[in-house]
Amino acid sequence: MANRTVVTRTRRGEPAENEFKFTQEMFSHLSGNGTLPAMLRSYRDQAWEAYSGLSMPTIKDEPWRRTDLKGMPAGSFRMPDAQNTAGLEPAPKDLLVSLAGGTHGGRIALGPNGAEAWLDPELAAKGVVFTDLRTAERQHPELVARLQGQTVRSGEGKFAALTGAGAWTGAVVYVPRNVIVEQPLQSLLWGPGAGLAYLSHILVFVDDGASLTYVHESASHTEATGQSLHAGIVEIQVGQGANLRFVELQSWGEHIWNFTHERARVGRDGNLDWIFGSIGSHLTKNFSELDLAGEGAVGRMSGFYFTDGVQHLDHDTQQSHLAPHTTSDLLFKGALKDKSRSVWQGMIYVAPEAQKTDGYQANRNLTLSPQAHADSIPGLEILADDVRCTHGATVGKIDPELVFYLRSRGLPYADAERLVVEGFFDPIMQRIPFEGVRERFQKAILEKMGVKAL
Repeated sequence: MANRTVVTRTRRGEPAENEFKFTQEMFSHLSGNGTLPAMLRSYRDQAWEAYSGLSMPTIKDEPWRRTDLKGMPAGSFRMPDAQNTAGLEPAPKDLLVSLAGGTHGGRIALGPNGAEAWLDPELAAKGVVFTDLRTAERQHPELVARLQGQTVRSGEGKFAALTGAGAWTGAVVYVPRNVIVEQPLQSLLWGPGAGLAYLSHILVFVDDGASLTYVHESASHTEATGQSLHAGIVEIQVGQGANLRFVELQSWGEHIWNFTHERARVGRDGNLDWIFGSIGSHLTKNFSELDLAGEGAVGRMSGFYFTDGVQHLDHDTQQSHLAPHTTSDLLFKGALKDKSRSVWQGMIYVAPEAQKTDGYQANRNLTLSPQAHADSIPGLEILADDVRCTHGATVGKIDPELVFYLRSRGLPYADAERLVVEGFFDPIMQRIPFEGVRERFQKAILEKMGVKAL
């Protein structure tokens, strides 16, 4: 880690007038009233120090140039407590059904009033840890200390620092060396209500030679009045020769301002298949980085998004090749309706020692309304001389000849348009090995296009 290179594309902006009203005292209960181990208290204290010294990002900061936070009511968000969460609806049962097929090996339901966690006793006997963040801090403090802040530093941004200091929910996953978890693990962060700040920290460590499928979803209904905040960190470590398939679904209600910093580090001959799905929130700003840190590491990132109304989704991705013979493959595809907007800006970085690198990135966008807008900005920074790196980006409308052909075969216009959109997303669907996840995405396509699902 001492030689790790991070590419940054930022500069400090002027402070925003609308600042959060959080204080360190509001987070004091997270330190366990002095019972939390010093190594965990230190992490939160350092994160608060970073948070206090960082300004709210503005459009003068390069990564935020296309995402304006002026409309966010930052000063109105408050931490959940017994009073402001009383009577909030529980998570719908259909969100707790396994999306990866078959049964769960473990499940966690995270909500404003606590967490419920279950893990197959056979997996627990093998040393697998799968529990909520607060329980892990009490029962596995050494593990939490070993993982937090190791891939995402709290000083990387205002929202990362806020999460590091104040995360009150989240999940911790650990699979010991050479343990193969056959049944998928699944967690749900359910965030009902308005005016609340959901701060979550997800920690995943798949040790050398181990294997895991993990599905995590963040969701809520859309509130008729009021707005809420989600700020999250996701830290992933994949050991030597380990395999992780991580499916991450974002289906927040359209009153949520959503900010996440995520990074995965893959060791020698490790493999990560990282699948994103973004269909909700009012505004999302997501930083996701894949660090191929060991020779022979392989990482694939597949993204699906569909916006409508005035939604704004901004995904900032980076594929960092830090060792030789590493391979990355990124494909993000999105469709846009109404006055919505998407932003994708990606970077492939190749370190000087990362010879024989093979990196690919592509972003494809389909605009379905005249006022929808997509920005697609690929990038390469290559410091080695024996590599193969390619990228591509497109923004376009539905080909009228395709619609005409389908209509000439007797299909109504709406059905013809739907089939074209489904065909556009098919390459992403082919990357998803789980029927339940594909069905969730296909249902989102129908709902966004105003078609009643069967």
